Amino acid sequence: MPDVELDPVIHAQARLRVVATLASLGTQDRITFPRLQKLLDMTAGNLSTHLRRLEEADYVLITKTHEGRTPATYVELTLTGRLAFETYTRSLRALLGGAS
Repeated sequence: MPDVELDPVIHAQARLRVVATLASLGTQDRITFPRLQKLLDMTAGNLSTHLRRLEEADYVLITKTHEGRTPATYVELTLTGRLAFETYTRSLRALLGGAS
């Protein structure tokens, strides 16, 4: 078995779903918090908790703004997060015996 270490920040199931979803967007594309919440079928509190952990690792960028008088929160994967996800997927493939 290869000596592979999986990133514990990404490896948690909910955070893996968040990062995989954000990685499917184009570089520097972002998504609104409610749209991400709906796509992942997560509660606002649960999603916020996982986003906070990803933000602490500099994997996501959270931008809070206003559209008119309505608050809006956007989420995007940072370059650090994108590279971490690519490394994670390569490590997972190696662990499972696939090509890297």
